[in-house]
Amino acid sequence: MKNIMLVCVAGMSTSLLVSKMQKVAQEQNIEADIYAIAESEVDKVLATKMADVLLLGPQVRYLKGTFETKYKEMNFQIDVINMADYGMMNGENVLKQALKLID
Repeated sequence: MKNIMLVCVAGMSTSLLVSKMQKVAQEQNIEADIYAIAESEVDKVLATKMADVLLLGPQVRYLKGTFETKYKEMNFQIDVINMADYGMMNGENVLKQALKLID
């Protein structure tokens, strides 16, 4: 099971992207728990739930360095979702990005 966390300002704008990613994962028989949360909830969620990769929405890309330092010992990859893929809600490409970071 792959655990993919998407983070944006309020967790709302990534919800549609999560749905599209889940659909692609299901079609490709990829077991994945894909979820979106607000940047203010990351600490709380990571206290109870594991992540294999954390993808930041372009609007919170400024958090990448902070998160890399803060969560270094949790040993998961952190990256920013490609702006074009985010804007087009391209679930397939974002899922590929996440899986590449995990493997």
